[in-house]
Amino acid sequence: MRVKILDNCGLACTFCHNEGTPVTADSVTTRPTGRTSIYLATNGADFTPARLEPRPDFALALAAVCGTVETDEVHFTGGEPTLHPRLPDMVRVARQVGLTVGITSNGKNGSAVLPECAKAGLDRVNFSVFGTTAEELASVQGGKYRSARLAQRKIQELGEAIETAAACGLQASANIVVPGPAHIDRVLRLVEEHGHRTSMRLLNSLADGQESLDAIRTVLHELGAVPERRFITAGASGWRTRYRLPDGRSMYVKQIRPVRLPDTCEGCRFNNGTDCEEGYYGIRLYRAQQGPFMVGVCIQRMDLCVTLGEFVMSQLRNEVRELRRSEEERLRRQYPASEVPSQRP
Repeated sequence: MRVKILDNCGLACTFCHNEGTPVTADSVTTRPTGRTSIYLATNGADFTPARLEPRPDFALALAAVCGTVETDEVHFTGGEPTLHPRLPDMVRVARQVGLTVGITSNGKNGSAVLPECAKAGLDRVNFSVFGTTAEELASVQGGKYRSARLAQRKIQELGEAIETAAACGLQASANIVVPGPAHIDRVLRLVEEHGHRTSMRLLNSLADGQESLDAIRTVLHELGAVPERRFITAGASGWRTRYRLPDGRSMYVKQIRPVRLPDTCEGCRFNNGTDCEEGYYGIRLYRAQQGPFMVGVCIQRMDLCVTLGEFVMSQLRNEVRELRRSEEERLRRQYPASEVPSQRP
């Protein structure tokens, strides 16, 4: 389960899907932030996300989803989670519910908050990494963030956050989006710079399709990477392949496979080989400004979001459970039991 705990962010990446929601700051100011939510023009989002707080209602919301779809792991997203003023308390609440907790971070405030988060029970941090130079990072920023001076500070903050995560004993990975062939040299430099401190994960750009996948293949070839193992989660579109580099390090490539909710996705205008860019990725939890907790199943179809109260009693919940069950049965038939890991990596 992914939980959008706030919308604030210290960057304005041009490829950001912002978990499908509008940019909150743009709804309350006359000065555009320059931030992007790439599906917003067509996804039917009709609520602005609120910042979640570590209160009993948040614990109840997590417990309700866990009891409904048998979830054992939560991933805090944003925006930038480290900007949440009570992030360690958010981690504690999730741990008390019995969940393993991870976050995705650009490193903005990591060096300040990760030690306390680690004490609270944070398990892992997926760092979003784009460039080794200020010019590279600035080139994919919008608005006031398209500044080399500001980008240099962001790169420094990221480096400090990665060092802090390692010192705290947190599992750290570097997520690198690879939009296309023009980014190959940049990605190779990032692997060299961060590959000894983090687990590297190459991600295809949802908006760039086959061009992005081809660029990833070129990077793997340049590195001499050899595939070792594939990890597939039943009932979710995200899957990973682990590669081994010549020096013994591991690298992962994360991609999307064509998983669909059998009823909800049937007849959807995006349900074809090109327009559905993420498929059914999993459950997302939000809270609407001045409103209820919301559950989403697609960032390209935010009109499918329902209140948490509706979800726990809905056919949609049953559909998610059935997809998981049927996919697990199919995958176990496809792969011998001896090849299926007993624990999640």
